[in-house]
Amino acid sequence: MVQFHIQPDSEIPASTQLFNQIRFAIASRQFPPGHRLPSTRALAMQTGLHRNTISKVYRHLEDIGLVESLAGSGIYVRAQGNEGGSRLKSPIVEQYPQANKIVQESLDKLLAEGCTLNQARELFLGEIDWRLRCSARVLVTAPKQDIGVGELMVQELEQSLKIPVQLVPLEELGAFLDQTHGGTVVTSRYFIGEAEAIVAPKSVRVIPVDIYDYSSEIQVVKSLPKDSCVGLVSLSSGILRAAEVIIHSLRGDDLLVMTAQRGDTYKLNALVRSARTIISDQASFSTVKATVADARDDMIRPPQLICCENYIGVKSINLLKRELGLG
Repeated sequence: MVQFHIQPDSEIPASTQLFNQIRFAIASRQFPPGHRLPSTRALAMQTGLHRNTISKVYRHLEDIGLVESLAGSGIYVRAQGNEGGSRLKSPIVEQYPQANKIVQESLDKLLAEGCTLNQARELFLGEIDWRLRCSARVLVTAPKQDIGVGELMVQELEQSLKIPVQLVPLEELGAFLDQTHGGTVVTSRYFIGEAEAIVAPKSVRVIPVDIYDYSSEIQVVKSLPKDSCVGLVSLSSGILRAAEVIIHSLRGDDLLVMTAQRGDTYKLNALVRSARTIISDQASFSTVKATVADARDDMIRPPQLICCENYIGVKSINLLKRELGLG
């Protein structure tokens, strides 16, 4: 069970602390699609917050498209994109033993709805053609104010998918899609609500990716001695802000947190000279190591360097490969 920690004496509003922690739990799939969020009463008992405050946080999550309220049942994490499992991609029954059964059951459902065989064939072929067009162009989108997280996703997706991936700012996505035919938009679950609203009228699909849960890095943070300085380095300003809130929620004022984006040489130099432990994304790690090496003569003891495994969760990469017909 995910535990939420609220620091009552923090400058960060309690509702913001809770909102960021729940959003992180959803984005890292600790709360997967279909998961029922704790009741306001249960969460009030765990965090000490008023139920009205928790209801406000839940409404905010619903407004941005991460959760949905089911009357009489509760608040559930929304399933976005094509998350129902793998789809049939080949008629070779020897390779896919359940292929015939899947096709037959799908066809039976269409016929039961009143479709003719010719209409069903047209639907199947239309869906396949559309998916092929979508798979021919893969776009990553993120807000301009945090375009670094888009760069991080592009880098990881190109390494994993072995295909070109294009980065388009969220604010320019609608105009860009007006000039292209077909495609797949990929974004972090943090931005899925905004992306879906833009993509809805277009001939493209949007698939959310879940982020890595950072469980090992969180354990390191929990184990650091009081009054330690921990440094965070990333391409993304948004990742740094979210991580700072989460660390403060876990440790309060026990730790000094310093952050720097990879390209901010001044802040990065100050960080490596002060931090006992530095946690970095893969894209920034070589820069961090080089900065530490350059400053080595000024240090009594070099900091412990930790490179995060990735930003996008492995399961999301595998799902995306299946959806694009790449694996």
